[in-house]
Amino acid sequence: MARRFSTPYLSEPVSRLATWSRNLAIFAVVAVVVSVLIVRFGFLEMKPALATFFGALGCAVLSMLVGLAAFASIWQNGSRGMGRILLAFLINAVLLAYPAYLALQYRKLPKIYDITTDPIDPPRFEALARLRSGEGTNSAVYAGLYSAEQQRTNYPDIETVELEVPPQRAYEVTLALVTKRKWLVIDERPPQPPRRIGRIEAVARTPIMGFREDVSIRITPDGEESRVDIRSASRYFESDLGSNATRVTKLIEDINTAVDNAKPAQKKPQTPAKAQAKSAKK
Repeated sequence: MARRFSTPYLSEPVSRLATWSRNLAIFAVVAVVVSVLIVRFGFLEMKPALATFFGALGCAVLSMLVGLAAFASIWQNGSRGMGRILLAFLINAVLLAYPAYLALQYRKLPKIYDITTDPIDPPRFEALARLRSGEGTNSAVYAGLYSAEQQRTNYPDIETVELEVPPQRAYEVTLALVTKRKWLVIDERPPQPPRRIGRIEAVARTPIMGFREDVSIRITPDGEESRVDIRSASRYFESDLGSNATRVTKLIEDINTAVDNAKPAQKKPQTPAKAQAKSAKK
């Protein structure tokens, strides 16, 4: 007859608090995913979508508190459930890490949402203006002097792009980069005579939540060369957490790189002294 061994640990009941902690963590994940889908696909208005998102984060915090209570209970009565507590803590840590980072950015970065290379005469939102006229949206009109001053202090490198190419070429390079980024182009007007001013208006999305941020680009002639001005503004919220500045800075870098790479190699012109010396040798 086989001998049976007793397993005292397995006979202990599983902590109900540990189970609740795990279940709340799983529910929080589902709620966050649902809220992201709501925002990205526009199933509901912004306020209900954000309420769902913050409710999910609240569930994650509650899950951690219940998990701590479950840990104290297990420590006292020796019941099972540590695996469920650890799983809940892992899920909640992953879920809350990015919002915690954004909270730090909110405290550190300026409370502005409208970034442009030309604060004096920023590119206008024309085709996009009707999309920024709803309830709760930021105005299509430039944010003004306070925003310009905050931008100058915090993002001093954001300036007009000056290119040694004609406006048409600058327009083509910029439009190709906008298309490559898969921004939704709302309006595109090449720099036609007589004014030769080109315009591009597009909608970009933030990486995770997919919040809409509007972009207006203006290409103007500067003699035989051209100038490119960019404006990027969040459609919602009074602080963009640096997303618009990052977008504008990266686009400036890519425009300069694309134009420089497309330039044909040119020989440096000889100075008059070198040209005379060369002719004297002949």
